[in-house]
Amino acid sequence: MRIKLSSIHVDDQDKALAFYTEVLGFQKKHDLPVGGGFRWLTLVAPDGHDDVELVLEPNANPAARAYQDALLEQGIPITAFEVDDVAAEHERLRQRGVVFTKPPTAAGPVTIAIFADTCGNLIQIYQPPG
Repeated sequence: MRIKLSSIHVDDQDKALAFYTEVLGFQKKHDLPVGGGFRWLTLVAPDGHDDVELVLEPNANPAARAYQDALLEQGIPITAFEVDDVAAEHERLRQRGVVFTKPPTAAGPVTIAIFADTCGNLIQIYQPPG
């Protein structure tokens, strides 16, 4: 058993694709029409494994939208991405207009920061210890 796909529900796939590629730096892997105006849209990390993909799922399902809205309202990140240097990544993203809800903060053995992805989610970045 392996993790190959991880999904994030987004309110607009085009906006999400632009943010996740142009701002965060992920690379598009698949972009295929699946009907109903929706796409199978996946991304990979340029420094990560090419077979581990982030799926940008439309939040058209009412259950997905309710879940997304509840997490956002409670300030809970939908997922977390590892970075080498949270402070440097925080500054890089801030300069690109990313809005942070939590600046770099020590959280036990890791340092975290949280930002809005412009598509209805909060995303946490973290720097592992050492």
